[in-house]
Amino acid sequence: MISYAEALALVHAHVATLSSEWVASDDAEGRVLADALSSQAELPPFDNSAMDGFALATAGMGALADSEHVVSGTVAAGQDAGAAAIGAAWEIMTGAGVPPGADAVVPIEQVQILEHDGERPSRIRLHRPVRAGQHIRRRGEDVRLHDRVIDAGTVLRGAHLMLLAGLGCAQVQVLRQPRVALIATGRELIGDPAQPLQPGQIRDGTSSYLLARLRAAGADVVWRGQVGDDDAAFDAALAQARHAGADLILSTGAVSRGRYDFIPDALARHAAEVLFHKVAVRPGKPVLFARFGDGALYAGLPGNPMASAAGLRFFVEPALRGLLGMPVERGLRVALEAPMQARPLWRQHLRARLLCSVAGELSVQILPQQESFRVAPLLQANVWAVLEPQDEGAAASTHAEVFGLGHLQPAAPAIAP
Repeated sequence: MISYAEALALVHAHVATLSSEWVASDDAEGRVLADALSSQAELPPFDNSAMDGFALATAGMGALADSEHVVSGTVAAGQDAGAAAIGAAWEIMTGAGVPPGADAVVPIEQVQILEHDGERPSRIRLHRPVRAGQHIRRRGEDVRLHDRVIDAGTVLRGAHLMLLAGLGCAQVQVLRQPRVALIATGRELIGDPAQPLQPGQIRDGTSSYLLARLRAAGADVVWRGQVGDDDAAFDAALAQARHAGADLILSTGAVSRGRYDFIPDALARHAAEVLFHKVAVRPGKPVLFARFGDGALYAGLPGNPMASAAGLRFFVEPALRGLLGMPVERGLRVALEAPMQARPLWRQHLRARLLCSVAGELSVQILPQQESFRVAPLLQANVWAVLEPQDEGAAASTHAEVFGLGHLQPAAPAIAP
């Protein structure tokens, strides 16, 4: 049995970043940017008005209150305007390009319209002094040409897609999604929710959880199956998972040393190198990690629901981050709501609630009923809390390291009652 830190180092050492691919920018939400992106355009692309009102040509001098100006024309968003003569004004709409020579915009609320030419104002008087440059959004003020706008390894979200569209990026280069296969083992498991249970059978809720979390973690689940506790069925499932091109095969159950725990021997038959088997963590001590000769990874998680959930979060998701070229995840150190005695030897992965007081102070509450078979407490959790092992007789821990429920789901506090 090895420590969690030793196990994680082995995962990182045997994970290689996947290749990249080009996708349409509109389809890139949730994907990981392969290379840093520099702007090939400016935002805004031209000087434009921040207000509905009138553009003035003041030659950098501004204009006095009560001064009067002839309105030469109107420019709306999407239209071009001719040059403005000194002292002249243009009626202008928000977002419209500022006419050449104009150097200030006066909000419509700050002028008196003295005359009209049909429906268009033709002469105005200023209520207030005008400063040169006011209410003009300058070309490149938001993003300059060749600015580095998005770093490599960034998970693209709506704000990034808005910027990409604004810069005219029709496609973006992202890391290929990790292909994952999911194998549930156990003759007692029933995957069809409509099938009546026979004595001794249970429903396979764990696979549904893992499937959802894998997708949320950025993986493409390319194959999913269920086998009983026998070698032949597992060999067939493994062959299908490999044929589907899985970068990582994830199984639940059959990794301990019981009579029906066949996976370690099965992996040996398939010439997989077992990197570690059994780690000093609770829940999930029997976790196994292996690597095939072609680089494909294998993660074997214990069958208890919370052992599988914790194993996914703290072993599989770090591997997915490595495949996606993302940096090592860092937790948030937070005060425990109540001091807690850590256990010698064992690193504990605990379901917890991150709370924020009305004063803005964070604390983490360790939820009761942490047994690995219990599913219901996970419904109350908004984070995982980690307690590192302590020596026998050491003082109770006052802080824990907190992680979001998924590596792409940041820890977000609930309001403390």
